[in-house]
Amino acid sequence: MEFLGSNIISINQFEKDDIESIFKTADSLIPFANRSKLTKVLDGAILSNMFFEPSTRTRISFGSAFNILGGSVRETTEMGSTSLKKGESLYDTSRVLSGYSDIIVMRHPIAGSVEEFAEASRVPVINAGDGDNEHPSQALLDLYTIKKELESRGKTIENARVALIGDLKYGRAVHSLCKILSLYNNISLNLVSPEKLKLPSSSIKELKVSSVALKETDNIQEGISDVDILYVTRIQEERFNDAEEAKKYKGLMSLNEEIYTKNCEPNTVIMHPLPRDSRNDANELDSDLNQNPNLAIYRQTDNGLLIRMSLFTLILGVSDQINDSASDVNWYSNKS
Repeated sequence: MEFLGSNIISINQFEKDDIESIFKTADSLIPFANRSKLTKVLDGAILSNMFFEPSTRTRISFGSAFNILGGSVRETTEMGSTSLKKGESLYDTSRVLSGYSDIIVMRHPIAGSVEEFAEASRVPVINAGDGDNEHPSQALLDLYTIKKELESRGKTIENARVALIGDLKYGRAVHSLCKILSLYNNISLNLVSPEKLKLPSSSIKELKVSSVALKETDNIQEGISDVDILYVTRIQEERFNDAEEAKKYKGLMSLNEEIYTKNCEPNTVIMHPLPRDSRNDANELDSDLNQNPNLAIYRQTDNGLLIRMSLFTLILGVSDQINDSASDVNWYSNKS
């Protein structure tokens, strides 16, 4: 794809070569993300961070990524603080905000809304999650994490064995991850979920067309053996029409140290898109795994910063200028 000036709406936009370009650029940005180097490559540029659903990691990492590159960030964090509450259309909002910004990141509770917004925008738009549809930057950071974790174990993405666990019906991170994994050869997916939270049939059809080997089960112990990656997700209770219905599935797919040790290969990587629900009735990823060296959830979030920095530099056409304004930081930093 042509990155310059492009919207990032769906994983379907990418080919393998595009993904490798994103990852190569992300690797080059490690000194800046680790705060051992500074750059002002986006000095003067403005990001509008439009989040109409709750977010911690995605919102702050997009904002931090832009700040680290030297740009400024303006934010809206709820629908009620915008003119959308007064009946303004997405079209009008997009036309106006794109006049104030150089790039826009948007999260919205309704599937397809970010694409609609982007069609009216005069600047590039990145989808930070649209309802239960897609979350492309999450899929990119997840794949980047999978690549790095497997390479540290002498393996590659090709031939990866992955278990997707939890709410596969409503989890947009899962939907996007399935799409991106299907670009690679000899992928095996174990789909581990309650019967009523299975991966949508449309996603399963796409995976079969791509020759991904699939296994479906509602038994977590059966689904997590003989895999390289465990990708655990929470129950997306905000997507259910009935809160009581959502409660029925909490805790059904919980992973803890005992289950992990008993059923998994010794170096199986544990991932989660976060937030994990640590309440007693859910607890899909137990805190007794926090000291397990194979727990990669915090490496995931660090990688998210790199991927979002990479997207900004590629879309705004400055990936070859990052080092032109580079300098050392003048404060204490020990993140590397």
